[in-house]
Amino acid sequence: MKKRHALATRLWHWLNAVCFVVMFMSGLNIFNAHPRLYWGQWGFERQDAWLVLQRFPGWITIPQHYSLAEARLWHLLFAWPFAFGLLAFMVASLINRHFLRDLVTGRKEWRWSAIRADIVKHLKLDFDHPGAKFNFLQKLAYGVVIFILLPLMIFTGITMSPGMDANWHWLLAIFGGRQSARSIHFICAWTLVGFLVLHIVLVLLSGPVRQVREMITGGRIEQ
Repeated sequence: MKKRHALATRLWHWLNAVCFVVMFMSGLNIFNAHPRLYWGQWGFERQDAWLVLQRFPGWITIPQHYSLAEARLWHLLFAWPFAFGLLAFMVASLINRHFLRDLVTGRKEWRWSAIRADIVKHLKLDFDHPGAKFNFLQKLAYGVVIFILLPLMIFTGITMSPGMDANWHWLLAIFGGRQSARSIHFICAWTLVGFLVLHIVLVLLSGPVRQVREMITGGRIEQ
């Protein structure tokens, strides 16, 4: 018998969930200081924005009242465990072979017939995938989140900070300017929210008590 979820995975799962929720809500408060998005290095005028929104309501922001200073403090406080937690999880997952064993996809899994079969099973609420911890769609989703969206959130966040210009100026070139980094940061944040909502819905449909218990205790799988 062995654990279904390693300790490193469980610790990171809950740490990441708390950090993301706090950073998202405080980030909305920060966004309220200027609810427009641009591409490039500069942007201020309404006609130059590619997206113009109203301010987000207090019930979904941290703090609930508008305060750029307080929101930035909350954001920075949780940014450190968010970033270093991801790094620690990646290192642990390389050591315990979680990435290689559970997330690496094979050539056969990329065939349209196999992908279509996975889609059909999901639509039928059939989440069984014998012989593997995750099916192709789960591997793809987790891979995009872990290796693309979360790192982008971290590096675009660094790029937006004027205090990082001296040592991280090369990030400005990579992302095409501070306003482009802000736009990418916003898009990634809401994509992660979409993933989180879908993740919670699928957990509710596939046995929430068991899945939450396993993510706390680790669960067990037969050898």
